[in-house]
Amino acid sequence: MTDHPRATGAKSLYVQDARTRRRNAAEKRFRAYGLTAIVIACTMLAVLVFTIVRDGSGAFRQTYLSIPVALDAQVLDPKGNRDPAEMAGVLTLSYGQVLDRALDAAVAGLDLQIEGLESGDIDGLISRDASAQLRDRVLADPDLVGQTVDVNVLANGRIDGYFKGRVTMETAARDANTSPAQLMLADELVKAGLLVTRFNAGFLTAADASDQRPEAAGVGVAILGSLYMMLVVLVLAVPIGVAASIYLEEFAPRSRWTDLIEVNIANLAAVPSIVFGILGLAVFINFAGLPASAPIVGGLVLTLMTLPTIIIATRAALKAVPPSIRDAALGVGASRMQTVFHHVLPLAAPGILTGTIIGLAQALGETAPLLLIGMVAFVREFPAAPPEGLFDPASALPVQVYNWTQRSDPAFVERASGAIIVLLIFLLCMNLLAIFLRRKFERRW
Repeated sequence: MTDHPRATGAKSLYVQDARTRRRNAAEKRFRAYGLTAIVIACTMLAVLVFTIVRDGSGAFRQTYLSIPVALDAQVLDPKGNRDPAEMAGVLTLSYGQVLDRALDAAVAGLDLQIEGLESGDIDGLISRDASAQLRDRVLADPDLVGQTVDVNVLANGRIDGYFKGRVTMETAARDANTSPAQLMLADELVKAGLLVTRFNAGFLTAADASDQRPEAAGVGVAILGSLYMMLVVLVLAVPIGVAASIYLEEFAPRSRWTDLIEVNIANLAAVPSIVFGILGLAVFINFAGLPASAPIVGGLVLTLMTLPTIIIATRAALKAVPPSIRDAALGVGASRMQTVFHHVLPLAAPGILTGTIIGLAQALGETAPLLLIGMVAFVREFPAAPPEGLFDPASALPVQVYNWTQRSDPAFVERASGAIIVLLIFLLCMNLLAIFLRRKFERRW
């Protein structure tokens, strides 16, 4: 009969000693530290996303003025030929006068009594970009001249900011660009249905605007420029990076040269992105003579920057394929190339695709190298379709964000946050695509 552990002085597995209690306590503390770190990280991420959405959601809403406008033929088409070439000589100033008269008539019809309201307050409700919009509409359809048409034009940035909470009666009293009487007039126009705040599709399709017209600024040129650059990176970086990885991992002999190449690739992945911008400025613009602020130059610079990331990710995916698969293919008579392209590459495809998309997403968010090659320039015209459009001036989403944050008007800060939302949506879609492709093509062995 066995004596009880307490009677013999032996240790029992059912009773924790001091060392076991300390070890279990340390494990609990480690779990608590990990959980705390995750909670802090998620909280910071939530605060960041909330701040960006709060500050940038207003960019997707804009205040518009809807009024009937009599298109005076004597002003807009003095010769009466309805020839767009002749009508193009009429300045936007004349269209602005037509809009001012239409707005004055609409306000007079409401019979408002607002103390301190002046004619300049009424005309100042309309954005400076509205006359150009009306001019483009008339030149596109000259038969509108002589008719009274309903137009939806942008209200100026101060009025838009008033309905979004950026401008108040107190700040308007100190602002030379607006007045409390103008804000009270805006309230009355809202009641009359002439002023409405709705979704702003122009933010996604319009080009940048001058400092005096923040309400008309959009990311259309920046989105197109970013897409053109990603097209260049996709065409150049992916085949070159994957081919280099396959050679280094599967065919290159092990020597000092290959070791030196591998070390340099790893070092290039850690080089600051602004260094690639200096390289692009020196080689592609100063030496090769390519135009500054062009998507082709930005794409080439981002290709150089993305290549190390793609090569490292592709080599890691190739290394993850078990050597037994290579040995089995070679054992049944397959050549080295057949083994790589028929067996190794299909199994490594999920990792290669994931690394490639992550590299492209990293390139999409780069700003510093693009600043050095001139893509910070103010661009109003949309680039043409490829391949000509690759050489036209353009901007990029991260550069557009930087550009808007440098301007003084608070409306541009709102636009910058809105552009960040667009950029984050692009990055989110690219990462979701990487996850989808990895799961779709993943094979288990």
